[in-house]
Amino acid sequence: MSDPVTVPTGASVEDFLAGAEPAGRREDARVLVQLMSEVTGEEPVMWGPSIVGFGSQAYAYASGRTGDWPVVAFSPRKASMALYGLQHPDREALLDRLGPHKRGASCVWVGRFGGIDLEVLRELVAAAWAARD
Repeated sequence: MSDPVTVPTGASVEDFLAGAEPAGRREDARVLVQLMSEVTGEEPVMWGPSIVGFGSQAYAYASGRTGDWPVVAFSPRKASMALYGLQHPDREALLDRLGPHKRGASCVWVGRFGGIDLEVLRELVAAAWAARD
C-alpha cells in the first residue's frame, strides 16, 4: 500500500492561495480561510499540494487503510471550489439552503460566492467541527 499524498505539509497557505486561478477563486479562498478559522479556532494548514485544511481526524476504511484527514477543508480549483467535510445526512437541509452547488462523493462543489449563502456555509462548517472525533 502506498503512502497517502494528502498529509499536512509545511507549505505556505498564503503562497498557495496567491497562485490560485482565476483571481475570483483567490478572493473566495481568502473568505474561506477567514470563515473556517473563525469557526474552528484553528490556523489553516496545507494538506498535500492543493488542499487547505483545518483540524485533523482519523479515518479507517473497510479495506484496512487508515489515515488522517482535515475536519473541514477546501481546494480552489479552476472550475469551482471544492469544500470537504460538509456532507452528512444530518446536514441535508442546510446544504439545500446553501445556494447553487454540486455534491460529489467526498466534497461539495461551488462556483463564485456571490450565489452562496455564507451564513449557511458558516453553519455547515460549525456542524462539521462540532461532530469531529
